[in-house]
Amino acid sequence: MLVFASDSRTHAGVDDVNTYCKMHPFLWDGDRVVVLLSAGNLATTQAVVKELERAAQDESAESLRSFAYFNEIAEYVGQVSMAVQARHHGEGLHQSGVSLESTFIVGGQIRGAAPDLYLVYPQGNYINYSPDQPFFQIGEAKYGKPILDRIIESGISLENAARCALVSLDSTMRSNLSVGPPVDLLIYPRDCFSLDRHMRYKLNSPYFASIRKQWGEGIRKLFDDLPRFDWEKS
Repeated sequence: MLVFASDSRTHAGVDDVNTYCKMHPFLWDGDRVVVLLSAGNLATTQAVVKELERAAQDESAESLRSFAYFNEIAEYVGQVSMAVQARHHGEGLHQSGVSLESTFIVGGQIRGAAPDLYLVYPQGNYINYSPDQPFFQIGEAKYGKPILDRIIESGISLENAARCALVSLDSTMRSNLSVGPPVDLLIYPRDCFSLDRHMRYKLNSPYFASIRKQWGEGIRKLFDDLPRFDWEKS
């Protein structure tokens, strides 16, 4: 069981804000699902995704569809990312002082194996999730992490994990202008091998708006109900 969530805002300064999808799902019906989340340099990310898409269309090429194990997919994504960065460095772009690095979360399922999840670093190496670390974050993480730390644990339901992901993104959007809608959410039940539960929410989408409203009101109520200091009780 896996839940993926991402915002869609990219920027190169306060006056250069754009919207690009950061969630990239790949489906081979009945065989495998691979979902890529990206953060970092937009040009690097787009080049990596395009290369993955082109390779996946060539049945004779090494691609996301050709590996038997998910850790091999994570390693492959890291290799493609490193190759893209090396090409850009070769073009002299690093002299501008702009970071060319991108980070990826790669997850999904290959038929015959359990769902899996990896964090792929800009240097091409990767780590696997564990019972003690059941979620990964990339990009602007600090504002939304506290709710994930408190709620996400092994055994949580898919639906509660998805709601927690939405609340985490909402908390981040409230505190950081570099994170913004639309929000992509993908819920993947084990062995479904489909993308039926892939949703996109704007701020005014009824379900997301309801989540944001009730979460904000609930936080306010909990705050108001906190224990009083001794001198307030008299």
